[in-house]
Amino acid sequence: MKNAIVIIPARLAATRLPNKPLLRIAGVPMILHVVARAEEAGFPRVIVAAGDKEIVDVVTKAGKEAVLTDAAIPSGTDRIYAALQAVDPKGIYQTILNVQGDEPAIEPEIIRSVAAILEKGKADISTAVVPLKKEDEQNPHAVKATMTWYNKSEGHAENFSRVYNAAKPDTQFHHVGIYGYRKAALERFVKLPPSVREKEEKLEQLRALDAGMTIDAVRVNKESRGVDTAADLTAVTPMVVALAKKHERG
Repeated sequence: MKNAIVIIPARLAATRLPNKPLLRIAGVPMILHVVARAEEAGFPRVIVAAGDKEIVDVVTKAGKEAVLTDAAIPSGTDRIYAALQAVDPKGIYQTILNVQGDEPAIEPEIIRSVAAILEKGKADISTAVVPLKKEDEQNPHAVKATMTWYNKSEGHAENFSRVYNAAKPDTQFHHVGIYGYRKAALERFVKLPPSVREKEEKLEQLRALDAGMTIDAVRVNKESRGVDTAADLTAVTPMVVALAKKHERG
């Protein structure tokens, strides 16, 4: 992982939960919990790609690294690319991990696994999936990945959708919102226009698939719950606290 970097996009303008990255979990801003999870994964450099100065101030005050990017940048992927250009003008990093700023309970092992499947395979992009729960089959917020497996834990993502494909129940898995990019793939992706399916489903990864790019996924056992609402924040708090204590114990 010497040539890998974790970049965490974060902005304050969330409509469902304003100022989300700075909301506190056990007294600590959410964005700092995400930084901690990435550091615990063992990556040599972890950077927050912030859309607002307030986020930069919180992160740097904690002794961590942040880059202020244009608030008008349209997506998290565009934001991490802008940050990469700012911090890596010599092109040292060839694997870029996009860890969402609202995933404070993500297991460090998930981040490592997403990097590992990308580095040893041939796909342009990597991600993670977990088994789909019955109650999430009709939940549009639970994105479904249609998988073809190479082995028990690694496979090719054929499609992503908010709609459950009842015709292929054994292939449906719950997508975890983390991505690994080869540098060349990231550079290509940000230059592509949004695809028709991407606009319809509001799923950025469909742009890559529709352009012929390939996505591999690793199957993980523990679900990482993102924070989109106040209820999510309440639900995720004990998970975050448990992870923080686990790290303190070493």
